[in-house]
Amino acid sequence: MAACLPDPTGFTRGDAIALARRHWLLGERVPAAGTAAAGIDSAITRSWQRCLAAGRRPGQRIVFDPVPLHRRREAEERQRPLREAAAPVLAQLARAIAGTHYFAMLTDAQGQVIETAAVPPDAPRAAQDIARVGVDLSEAAVGTTAIGLALAERRTVWLHRGEHFFDDTQVYTCAGAPLFDPQGQCAGMLDLTGVDVPERPELQHLARQAAGAIGHGLLKALPAALWLQFNWPGCLGAPGLEDGSPPVDDGVMALDADGRVLGANSTARQLLPLRAGAPGDTHAGELLAVPVDLLFDAAARHPQAVELPLWSGLRLQARAWRPGPGARSTGAGGGVRATPGLRELQGRMIEQAVRDAHGNVAEAARALGVSRATVYRQLGAGRRRR
Repeated sequence: MAACLPDPTGFTRGDAIALARRHWLLGERVPAAGTAAAGIDSAITRSWQRCLAAGRRPGQRIVFDPVPLHRRREAEERQRPLREAAAPVLAQLARAIAGTHYFAMLTDAQGQVIETAAVPPDAPRAAQDIARVGVDLSEAAVGTTAIGLALAERRTVWLHRGEHFFDDTQVYTCAGAPLFDPQGQCAGMLDLTGVDVPERPELQHLARQAAGAIGHGLLKALPAALWLQFNWPGCLGAPGLEDGSPPVDDGVMALDADGRVLGANSTARQLLPLRAGAPGDTHAGELLAVPVDLLFDAAARHPQAVELPLWSGLRLQARAWRPGPGARSTGAGGGVRATPGLRELQGRMIEQAVRDAHGNVAEAARALGVSRATVYRQLGAGRRRR
């Protein structure tokens, strides 16, 4: 019978990990819930159990085979858009982690390395083994790692030495963050790894931020006719998306000329009921209770923000703009159309809502989240203008 392990109070992190390994990987009993073994991240224990179920054992040797030149070239070519979006971000990362003895790796959605950064020429053999384009670092190949966990859990993770499944990979300490394409699918992940280095849990934030910036690079490559940047009222960030700076917390969505959604970032998918899918599957009119042509009109007033109603009754604050030199709307004669003021734009939204409700003021007011008195005032003002 396995002996009951001593209470781990006062253990170091390394001791706690060792205790967890004895419980989860060797089947030894531990004290009641609340101990270090019971408190390990459940994502790690799930990965350990998957490795055990696949017949793997921690003591098995892990050998990183050479990567044939043709496989490296295939990986580089297949993921060219992702690599191009990542290039400036990886350059910034290299500066951020200089002097820490950590390096960066970008993988595809299957865990195959497609790009590396900040790997010094004199890096230890353990670093050179994995920091190679084309090497397979998936969970199936190398057990529990930040790469496998980030891809499986779709969230930022942190692993320190003994939290890796295999004994051979316990020299690594790493942070990993998944990155998503404009259609909401996981496109790969970003990994920051060190060999026999001190823990730097703050690298989780850096990995998450960098992965978001790479996703933004993929989004910006879309041939959008209209861009929307939005957040809850009072939370919208400053304009500046056009210069390539990704918003920290704002949602960003790309629309084609017909108002169909070409892509969006992860924040936009949290703010809107936007499902993952192919470009054009969703129309902006399904998400926003406002005619699409008014969104194009709002773009002429960029960077002034307007409030947009959702069909749920919630409201967002948004900023819209059109890319390129044709950012301002033109009339039939080719001249620049007068830019509507904010009050006029809101008024047109109300009038459109009444038309959509077939003249039912109460229904239009509910759809817009305003009072009936506000709708009546706007209708009266519209008649006076005409």
